[in-house]
Amino acid sequence: MDIKLPRGTQDILPSDTAKWQVVEELIREQCRMYHYKEIRTPVFEHTELFTRGVGDTTDIVQKEMYTFQDRGNRSLTLRPEGTASVVRSFVEHKMFGYPDQPVKLYYMGPMFRYERQQAGRYRQFVQFGMEAIGSSDPAIDAEVISLAMSIYKRAGLKSLKLVINSLGDTESRIAHREALVNHFEPHIEEFCSDCQNRLQKNPLRILDCKIDRNNPLMETAPSLTDYLNEESAAYFAKVKEYLTMLNIDFEVDPNLVRGLDYYNHTAFEIMSTAEGFGAITTLAGGGRYNGLVAELGGPDSPGIGYAMSIERLLLAMEAEKIEFPDTTSLDVYLVAMGEEAKKKVTELTFELRKHKISADMDYLERKVKAQMKSADRLKAKAVIVIGEDELEKQSVMLKDLSTGTQQLVPFTSLIDEVKKLTEAK
Repeated sequence: MDIKLPRGTQDILPSDTAKWQVVEELIREQCRMYHYKEIRTPVFEHTELFTRGVGDTTDIVQKEMYTFQDRGNRSLTLRPEGTASVVRSFVEHKMFGYPDQPVKLYYMGPMFRYERQQAGRYRQFVQFGMEAIGSSDPAIDAEVISLAMSIYKRAGLKSLKLVINSLGDTESRIAHREALVNHFEPHIEEFCSDCQNRLQKNPLRILDCKIDRNNPLMETAPSLTDYLNEESAAYFAKVKEYLTMLNIDFEVDPNLVRGLDYYNHTAFEIMSTAEGFGAITTLAGGGRYNGLVAELGGPDSPGIGYAMSIERLLLAMEAEKIEFPDTTSLDVYLVAMGEEAKKKVTELTFELRKHKISADMDYLERKVKAQMKSADRLKAKAVIVIGEDELEKQSVMLKDLSTGTQQLVPFTSLIDEVKKLTEAK
């Protein structure tokens, strides 16, 4: 049987996992600087969480979810995004009662969507996201955006564009919704079946349609910014003011519509403008979801968050030719000459590791020359050679591979000498 990867998934091999680890640690460090704490939720949830939380008019719910019945005949879904799960946990564990508000959380893990595979898009993908729940201060909107931008900048990206918009409050959305229905309804038969279904349920989603995006009516559609009431307009003005204070460049795009139903007020996307990055330029997106906590059974707690694909971040770094630090090198490789020497090598390898020195040895009974070649391939900083002479002297031959110099070192002082040599590299 020829068993291969399921379509839309990938194996991340050791040659690449080091890059992932660098990026993941960078993200975690930035979250620590902003005082966001990690939350881990299940990879599957009750399907209703996503139909209610994400919205039953979204492409995610209608076309992309992996849903199944368990043995108790319950409908479960592999999580397609992270916000709904985090908000569910926020409500279930009564985090709204925590003395420190807003509650600042981040997550990182696999998500699942049934969609066509393309560069940087998989059916199982890794998403980082963060949520700040419990504050309606425009300053927290700016903080969330600044955290997103800081991650990309720390990763070395320079070709970035931040686009923002306001989706308004409920009153503004209702007024805009009526204008959209009146605009599209006379010609709705020109649009795809999805848009026709969305006309009465959520006409704002028509503006996000990829099939009909070139229809002339899209260009003349009523802009939400023209329907913002005084409160929404003032809120958006403050968000822009804070971003300007933080020296974060942005563009206002009245046509920016996030693909999930729970967004209101601030919405934003971060894009790569790097040459060769690809047709899909979006790196991250997010916004406010002030009604989502109440929708999922909690109190009326405002929230804002965003999510980014780790795969797309790595692609953007590749497009900008950003080099990764080498984290795969080995401190020391131990070479044995003879059976008795191998016993000592085994003992010393274990002892070095106990002292936080990365060490390896041969397990294929290879000759000394082959073992030395293995040390080179593993980019070892030093080699320890033990043969009969060394055993008699209760010592090892320690060789610095960068200079070629070597010295006889007693077993009793080996740890200190190896640390001196490797820490200097």
